[in-house]
Amino acid sequence: MSIIIKNIDCLVTCKGERPKKGIDMMDAGIIENGFIVIEDDKILKIGSGDGYKEYINNHTEIIDGRGKTVTPGLIDCHTHVVYGGSRERELPLKLKKVGYIEILKSGGGILSSVRQTREATTAELVEQAGKRLDTMLAHGTTTIESKSGYGLDFESEMKCLEVNKILNEKHHIDIVSTFLGAHAIPMEYKEDREKYIDIVLNDMLPHVVENNLAEYIDVFCEKGVYTVEESRRILKAGQEKGLKAKIHADEVVSIGGAELAGEVKAVSAEHLVAVSDEGIKSMSENDVIAVLLPSTSFYLMLDHFANARKIIEGNVPVALSTDCNPGTSPTESLQTVMTFACFGMGMFPEEIINAMTYNAACAINRQDEIGSIEIGKKADIAIFDSKNLNYLMYHFGINQIHKVIKNGKIVI
Repeated sequence: MSIIIKNIDCLVTCKGERPKKGIDMMDAGIIENGFIVIEDDKILKIGSGDGYKEYINNHTEIIDGRGKTVTPGLIDCHTHVVYGGSRERELPLKLKKVGYIEILKSGGGILSSVRQTREATTAELVEQAGKRLDTMLAHGTTTIESKSGYGLDFESEMKCLEVNKILNEKHHIDIVSTFLGAHAIPMEYKEDREKYIDIVLNDMLPHVVENNLAEYIDVFCEKGVYTVEESRRILKAGQEKGLKAKIHADEVVSIGGAELAGEVKAVSAEHLVAVSDEGIKSMSENDVIAVLLPSTSFYLMLDHFANARKIIEGNVPVALSTDCNPGTSPTESLQTVMTFACFGMGMFPEEIINAMTYNAACAINRQDEIGSIEIGKKADIAIFDSKNLNYLMYHFGINQIHKVIKNGKIVI
């Protein structure tokens, strides 16, 4: 079975050889009047004009791309999609400008979701997270990274990672799994944080590695959560056991999380709303990808976003993601994130699409398979009912997906 998409008004290939940074983020590899030939689950040919005609046979499905923008399938490289329940009860507190750390200290925030996640069965978490994945797919997302972190005890953390594994096998969306046992200090260890860190390092981490439950280890390095010293211990312990490092860094205040990301050569540092100049320099010098999460700043009603322009000009590759989670970014839509990245952070459409495709693929080490429309790569493709890339950003607040192709099959 083959698929040909022809007459594409705006074919956005996002092709690249390394994470895009600086001025290169403005090159989205756009082809006008383009075509794509898909054979089985791979991209066989791309080009412009009528060069697709020689590939037509009796088993070819033809899609007319007239009036459409076609991009690689979107990649959501920072999510917390597995959790129990919801946190709409905190909305009045947010509207009263109660800070996130204050909500956390009162037993809300992450700790509220921890209680609901611990109470949920594996089947219930599969059902809830599966619905979120359905929504993501319908909005053009074809691959995600999914972190644990709402269990915060051995049994519940492993349960969340098992849900990742189950959904990766049964859902169209591919899931890259991250172990985030150090997402917060659970209430029962509030007076003995060292005991909980010991459990993360000596009980949870070995089980995760032995059972192949994650590729990455992450930690929330932030004032009131984990210190730089604690974060260093946790990330290095994971690296020593073969996991790659990610880090929640400098979301609320700058305590040196981005600098630590450079020091341990993490694949990515994520959030970075309060990143320092030294942190940007450390990331640039050590090839760390900055994963920015503007929908979180919007939802927390901050008066500022991460300084995307400064980070880009600092020669750091930028990726964008939803941070899909129950408390600070309850959205599954990368199209929504496009709006905040554009109008909140001043990113250009070409930068945004590169950040959600090729650079996002680099943030999960999948750039050789996905993230761009190139011959030999997996046929993960989003077709938008948008006449060009600018229009995709300009016309906001709706789902502009026309079709989604995953592994060479039309799934939406």
